Formats: sequence, structure tokens, C-alpha cells
Amino acid sequence: MANAHSSQPQTQAIQALIQTLNAGQFSLAETRAKQLIKQFPNTFILYHVLSLALDAQHKFSESITSYQQALKLQPNMPDLLFNLGIAFGHNHQLHEAENSYRQAIRLNPNFFEAHGNLGTVLQQQGLIEEAITSYQKGLKINPQDARGYFNLGTALRDKGSLEQAVSAYKQAITLFANYTDAHNNLGETLRDLGDMPAAVSSYQNALKLNTNHAQANYNMAEFLVLTKRFSEAIVHFERAKMDDWQERCLYCLYQAEEFEAFDKKRAEIIAQKPHQSPFLATLSTHYSINFKQPDPYHFCENAMDFVYQKALPEIAPNSPLLMALLNDIENAEIAERKQARLTNGQQSAGNLFKRPEASFKALSTLIKNEFLAYKQHFLLAENADCALINAFPTTLEFTSSWYVKMQQGGHLNAHIHEIGWISGAVYLSMPTHAENSTEGGFEFGTHGDNYPQKHNDFPKKIIMPKVGDIVLFPSSLFHRTIPFTAHQARICIAFDLMPNTATNIQKNSY
Repeated sequence: MANAHSSQPQTQAIQALIQTLNAGQFSLAETRAKQLIKQFPNTFILYHVLSLALDAQHKFSESITSYQQALKLQPNMPDLLFNLGIAFGHNHQLHEAENSYRQAIRLNPNFFEAHGNLGTVLQQQGLIEEAITSYQKGLKINPQDARGYFNLGTALRDKGSLEQAVSAYKQAITLFANYTDAHNNLGETLRDLGDMPAAVSSYQNALKLNTNHAQANYNMAEFLVLTKRFSEAIVHFERAKMDDWQERCLYCLYQAEEFEAFDKKRAEIIAQKPHQSPFLATLSTHYSINFKQPDPYHFCENAMDFVYQKALPEIAPNSPLLMALLNDIENAEIAERKQARLTNGQQSAGNLFKRPEASFKALSTLIKNEFLAYKQHFLLAENADCALINAFPTTLEFTSSWYVKMQQGGHLNAHIHEIGWISGAVYLSMPTHAENSTEGGFEFGTHGDNYPQKHNDFPKKIIMPKVGDIVLFPSSLFHRTIPFTAHQARICIAFDLMPNTATNIQKNSY
């Protein structure tokens, strides 16, 4: 392989190794690279090939080590730093990925792919403004980058800048007409803006390009549910096969009053996996109460006992944080999202806790602490031996967060948060009410969303939050706001926590 005086493998051996890699024989390339490294431990190309072979096999922890060894031998290689950043990202080491991309950009400021991937890891860390800036820098270098516009659209939508997100997605489609994900995401953003005909057209465009596109099928199914075309919706949910598609199919059967099919499908789903779906718990509980049967689903058998209310001194009346939150809600440029269940009110778009304002970041931290307090509180409860507590999320990430502002006559119809585990709200402003009045109150229970009813015997309770209160509850519970006649606004920030969830954005890295 090498003569007696060589410290490098022969060119023929390196070429054979590269050919093995290029042929897709990644495991063999890994084995041969490691064998050569034992003989020639200071040969850069061997570590580079090994890193690529490990990446291809999704052995990211090992590939990180290999890239780092290669960089010790040749430290000023932006491409290598870029690949290292990708490996760090796959290994969920976001800060390390960020540092690698920044080093690559320092060595090559025109490395537009590195700007794009830096934007992705910044967005995953909730640094939306910084992510937008990074995407824009990449697009300034390469304005023909459809993927860059797509990624920019995801960040703008996360921020709540819906009109700008629409423009970014449209630009991505202009540059690449067959960009299926861009068509789908454009539809989602148009939906948030309340333009359902345009949203549906975008979903259809995505499905023309890829009949089995999971998210576009899911979104189309949700539209069909809104129009009560439940049988058609089931077809699309079954094509999607993502997230809670089985529960959504079950929901369609129930709303269509296909009770026998519902009962059979429920039994099939319950037999498949642990009892850890709040949405299935909602459906199963409602059906069981409706038909006066024992509930076979044991996510949380007495969910109404797990409602938690507490005063937070940090947002007490006239506190600095409360004043800052109200000011930012009033004055920050936050787009509104159309909400059919909301009367005389506005709801913010995007994920509020991913915005740059210090007030929202501070509140996010407070609420995460209360999630932990919630779990500790109910660990001691009599009926705490249930999935709600035993399988409580270990990663405290907000699936979504938004504000709701209501004026006189405002109310929100009974609904659940299907994508949550624990849902909740903090109350920043409340209308006055007479003693013993429930106006503006928070009602929770086991019925809502126009589920079919055989009788009216569905339990419910009402609590009256005060300014500075936090209320947390299982996402399986229906809840609504009771209409009020007072002139003061009712303002709250609502949110969902979901277990083991990735950041709720869709993007492509380079």
C-alpha cells in the first residue's frame, strides 16, 4: 500500500476508497477507512471519507469525532465545517452546529448554504429574528435559491408575519414551480390569514405534484372536516398517516354518527399503543358518557380533577412584567390569525414564545417552571397513577402559544387543543363582573365542538381567573370562555405543551 519511506497511503488505495464511498457501499467504506487510518493516522482524506461514510449511515456521533479529527489536520476548510454543522444538527447539538456554521461563514462569507443552515439552527433555538437575518444574508448572496425563500417563509410565519411569509413562499414557487412543500406551506399560511379558497388551491397544487404528500393530505382532510365531508376527510387522513391521523379518522366517524364503526375503530387503536393520546381520551370519554359505558381508555380517568389554578406574583396587577406584556401585545407588529370559534376578539398568529420581545421570553420561562410545579402537585394526588402524570413530557417545548383579546360580548366556543398534552393560559386583563356572576369565566368539561349528544349529562365546571393567574389543564378537556357584558378587555396568553415534540416548523437544510 505504501513504500517503506511513505507516511501516506498510495493514490491507488485512496481512489479505491473513494470509489467504494461513491458506489454507496458506506459500511465497507467505513471499515476500509478505519483500517487505513490505523496505518496512516495523519492523512486528512481518510478522515474526510470516513466522516461521509458515517454520515450516510446516520452515525452522527461518530462522524462528529471524525470531522473534528480531519479539522485538526486541516483547520481552515469551510466545507468541512459545514458538514460538521450538519452532523451536530442531526445529533441535536444546536449550539455546536451554530458555531460550526459561523466558522464556515467566517472563512467564506459568500457560503450561502452555511447562512441558510445557520438560519435553521437559530430558528430551532427560537431565535427567530436572527434566523430571518441569516436567511436574508444567504438570499442576498444567491437570490435564485428557492430553498432559502422557503426557509425564510417558515421563520416569518413562526414570527407571525403572515403576509411576508406568503410572499416568501410564492417566491420559492416562482423559482421552483414543483416545490411541493412550498405549495403546502403557502396553503397553511393562507389558511391562517382566513383565505380558505386560496389555501385549498395550494393544497391541491401540492397534491397534484405528490398525491401522497403527508402534510398536504392532512391539511386537505382538515378542510374537508370543516365542510363536514367526513368520509372524504378520512381518505386524506389515511393517506397522510402522520401525527394523530388515527384519532382524526375516529373523530370523523364520531361526527358522522357512525357509532358502530367508531366503537370498532376505537378498540383497534387502543390495542395498538399505550394510553397516551389526549385527543383519543377526549373522544373515548365523550362516547363512553354518551352511551353510559365504562371508558376503556385510561389516559386520565378524572381529567377534571387535574385543573390547576395559581396566582403568579411576577404578573400580578401593575407588576413590571404584566405592563410589558400588555404593551407588547398592543404595540408589537404581530399578525392576527382567523379563528372561527372566537366572537368579538382577536387571536395572534405565529408562536408568541418564539418572538424576540423580552416580555414573552420571560413569561415562557415562568410557565415552564409552572409545568414542573403542576407535575409535582399532582404526583401527590390520590388519582395520580395515570398516563397524564406518569408519561409527563420531559422536554418542555411549547407546541404553540398565542394571545387572545376579547371585547364586550366576547366569547370562545367549547373546544380542545388536539396537539397538546397540557394546555393553559395566563390572564393579563379581566372584565369586571358582579359577585357570583360567571361572565368572562373559564368553563371546562367533557362536551363541546358540537359532538353528537344522546343526553345532556356531561360534567362541567367553571372557575373565575384573576389578573396574574395561570390555569393549566389536560388538553383532553373541552373548555370555553363565557360571554361577558363589561367594557374592559379580557386578555390572556394561551399555550400548549406536547411531549417529545420537535420544533413546530417545517424547513429544508442544504
